[in-house]
Order: sequence, then structure tokens, then C-alpha cells
Amino acid sequence: MHKHYNGLKAAALFGVLWAVLLGLGALIGAGTRSSAPIWIMALVGVATTAYGYWNSDKIAIRSMQAYPVTEAQAPQLYQIVRELSVRANQPMPRIYLSPTMNPNAFATGRNPRNAAVCCTEGILQLLNARELRGVLGHELMHVYNRDILTSSVAAAVAGVITSVGQMLLFFGSDRRNANPLAMLAMALLAPFAASLIQMAISRTREYDADEDGSQLTGDPLALASALAKIERGVSIAPLPQDQRLVNASHLMIANPFRGGAMNKLFATHPPMRDRIARLERMAGGPLR
Repeated sequence: MHKHYNGLKAAALFGVLWAVLLGLGALIGAGTRSSAPIWIMALVGVATTAYGYWNSDKIAIRSMQAYPVTEAQAPQLYQIVRELSVRANQPMPRIYLSPTMNPNAFATGRNPRNAAVCCTEGILQLLNARELRGVLGHELMHVYNRDILTSSVAAAVAGVITSVGQMLLFFGSDRRNANPLAMLAMALLAPFAASLIQMAISRTREYDADEDGSQLTGDPLALASALAKIERGVSIAPLPQDQRLVNASHLMIANPFRGGAMNKLFATHPPMRDRIARLERMAGGPLR
């Protein structure tokens, strides 16, 4: 697999996220003449990061109301995942199905030994075996590249920043010690910055998983064909904008919601046409 310098990119992006989080704490501290808010923000960030690390798989699976399946219940799914796991010399993940017609899939877990792969019932009905193999190769590479941990932690820290930014809008500090305009600007801009950073992390990892997953399967056009079908399928059967689903959507192979202009602007997934074009270039020719 290609080296994408994910560790270096993740460290830089997380550094910015933590700087924003601690900046919020410092702003509150300026209004209260106390350093306690800074330490509180740091502790909240650590606690949230730890929770996201240990529970990323459970959170995502619960949000999709997924249930575990046996090999007897999903033989094709098990066959594909086992074959790709053996090829990558990695342990077999747990397998789940989600009872929704939205065609999607995701992998989650803090490492390959604690990984889970979830497909929706809709994607199993939509894709043929070759296309499903392309999708599962993509998802398994998210686990092998440790993308799940990074994305989950980024989402957790971004969520804290957004919550604190909302608190600042109602923060009742002494206006003699804190600039109300600065507080208002930080309250509005911090969540915006956190969202942009989270989006950058997620988009980079989608491109990398497309490339690495296609190398694992040896069939980039299968994934390209699957993505084209998934995009059409999502437009027909989008998921509701429930907050639990929104929080888990960055893990999925495609944005599960109906896309408006603003949704596309802040989407955690790259444009599907760009992903398909990259895969076609890998294969040396367009889809037929």
C-alpha cells in the first residue's frame, strides 16, 4: 500500500483542533480571571477522545441499529470479508447488518483485532458480488490504516468545540474583563473551524481508502461502479437527519443524506464524481 503520511497529517490537524479547544478555554478564562476553564477544556477533550477511542465501534453500530449476522445468514458477505482479510494478513472482523434501504457500508473499531464491518440491507440488494467486494476492500483499508480511530477522535473533539462555542453565546462573564465581540466571534467561528478540519480529515481518508482498497482487491473499476450505484441509491432512500446518524455519517462509504448545496459544502465525503474519476485513472480507463 502507498504511504499517505496519515500520521503526520493527523498530528497537524489534531494540533489545530486542540489549539481551538484550548483557545475557547482561554477566552472563558479571560472573562472569569481564572485558568480553570483552560484545564477543564483540556480534560473534557481528553475524556471525549478516550471515550471515542474505546467506543467508536459501539457508537456507530448502535446509531445504525445494526445487528450481528452469522455466516449461515450472510454467506457471501463472510466469504468476501474473509478472502480480503486473509489477503491483507489481518484478523477477521465482526460483521453486522443494518435494517435500512439506504445503500451504505462502514467499518469501525480502534484496531484490526477490534474491528467490525457493517453493511445495510439496501447495499446488499443494490450491488453485485464484484461491486460489494470493492466496497468491502475500501472499508477494510479504513481499519488497516487506523482511519477509524482518527476520524472518531476528530469528530469527538469537534463536537466538544461546537458545544463550547454554543455555551459561549450564553456565557455571562464580566464584560469588563472579556471582549463581548471577541467572544461572539469565537463562539461562531470555532465550530466552523472544527467542522472544516473534521471535513479535511475525512475527505483525505476517503481518497486514500479508495486507492488502497482498490489495490487490495485489484479491481478499482468495481469500486467505481459501486460508488455510482450508491450515489443514485442514496438519492432515492436517504437517511433522516437524526443527530446520531449525522455523528456516524463520516464513517460511511458515501454521504447517507440527501445533499443540498450547504450539505455538499460541509460534507465529510469528497464529491463522488472525483472519487470515480480517480479510480478510473487507476484502472487506465473509464467505466463501461
